[in-house]
Amino acid sequence: MSTATLEHFRTVLEEQRAELVQQQKNHELTLAEVRVARDGETDDEHDPEGPTIASEWSRLTGLQEEAARQLTVLDKALARVDDRSFGICARCGNPIGRARLDARPSAELCIDCARLAETRR
Repeated sequence: MSTATLEHFRTVLEEQRAELVQQQKNHELTLAEVRVARDGETDDEHDPEGPTIASEWSRLTGLQEEAARQLTVLDKALARVDDRSFGICARCGNPIGRARLDARPSAELCIDCARLAETRR
């Protein structure tokens, strides 16, 4: 893969990473607000107007966990850019199609190997 193409994908991956980091910060601020509400004397379990503190806590921690998983995926993709193995299928060693990389820049499997992995699940 050309240096220009690698740099293009580095930029895309870094932008996605920065967006995820910002989302994590926003979720952490909201979690802090939920902690304050949880520690207060608020009885939200009977509030018909919105989610309970427990459900909001669960939702936000789930989002945080998913963001952490996605950051790991992005960091691995950036490492592949650094070692120039980006765009090469980790399973079969064939090139990953540009269309697939444009749609899913963090992909480490070509479309055929990805389909195979899905059918084995």
